[in-house]
Amino acid sequence: MKHRIVVLGAGYAGAYVAGTLARRLSPADTEITVVNAEPEFVQRLRLHQLAAGQEIEAPKLADVFAGTGIRLRLARVTAVDPERQVVAVADADGGGELGYDTLLYALGSHVADHGVPGVAEHAFHVTSRPAALRLRERLDSLGGRGEGGRVLVVGDGLTGIETATEIAESRPGLSVVLVARGELGAQLSAGARSHLRQACDRLGTTVLEHTSVEAVEATRVVCADGTTLASDATVWTAGFAVDPIAAAAGLEVTDDGRIVVDRTMRSLSYANVYAVGDSAYAIGDNGRPLQMSCASAGFTGMQATAAIVGRLTGRKIPNTKLDYHGNHISLGRRDGILQMVDHEAQAKPKYMGGRKAARIKAAILKMSLWTTSHPTFGLPKRKHPLAAAPDRAAARVAA
Repeated sequence: MKHRIVVLGAGYAGAYVAGTLARRLSPADTEITVVNAEPEFVQRLRLHQLAAGQEIEAPKLADVFAGTGIRLRLARVTAVDPERQVVAVADADGGGELGYDTLLYALGSHVADHGVPGVAEHAFHVTSRPAALRLRERLDSLGGRGEGGRVLVVGDGLTGIETATEIAESRPGLSVVLVARGELGAQLSAGARSHLRQACDRLGTTVLEHTSVEAVEATRVVCADGTTLASDATVWTAGFAVDPIAAAAGLEVTDDGRIVVDRTMRSLSYANVYAVGDSAYAIGDNGRPLQMSCASAGFTGMQATAAIVGRLTGRKIPNTKLDYHGNHISLGRRDGILQMVDHEAQAKPKYMGGRKAARIKAAILKMSLWTTSHPTFGLPKRKHPLAAAPDRAAARVAA
């Protein structure tokens, strides 16, 4: 019987790992199944553009995996049972269970409300395609009223900055306010912070620093100091969270639910479970946890792939790089910031800003889409047989 590899999630990390495994492992010995809730590949890094009104390509996963031998199961993951080595899924037909011998967990993250009342009921976000389209419809309705409206973007991380500036540029008739808990761009160098402020001024984006939101209501937000801010659309970008599926499965997770992995992205709880991307709590080469990001998805995906291929085929497992090089921030379509960081993940003094930075960011996104849409292109053509017959016994790691 073939060794069953199941990949949960077809985002940047999951799609890459699945495609690479399909190219490297013999189909006579293995079968690979990808489980994803949506039929399209979602360019999550561009969802703020989709919300602002731009058309963003969303390739069909059936087309992405065509010719690779990968099986696609369109379903929502509801549970994982690592003792029985099965994944429970739900779909239009009622769902069922999928057995696995090796599991790759890449379910990513979603918006985190941090327990703030009203976020789930009243706020918009851009962590999924349906959510971005919902925000887009709301912005369309505000622009159609003639007098425009007021949009509050809560959160001064990269997602908040990109969302606020994109909406401000694409929809100049709207009043955009960026609510920052601390200093805007605190993680950037002094020069990059200055560039960011100038971009906000140019786009007419109001920035409220050192402002904490304690509640979101239908037409306003309530701040920690008791003041209120009127809002026709509140966009919540104040962090990310992961689904509780891994924790419920008994895997060792962090307080925020990410799977704790070793240097090869293997779960500390079960030797046949790997985690990548936002779902994984991985320590980088600098001794610090990798940030949730597309770059981290790439590095963890490469390491997990090398580990899975190595262990299944009896080859040496190389250590791929686990670095975080910097931030690529779009400020609308014609401006951007490239901020590199040092080995301690601190911003370097020099940065790049302006149109060139925007073009580089756009090129990176275009390359990411192309490589995801062609998951086996450029990979070694030799397909390795497994070193031994599949072992279907539960692979709990000894305490």
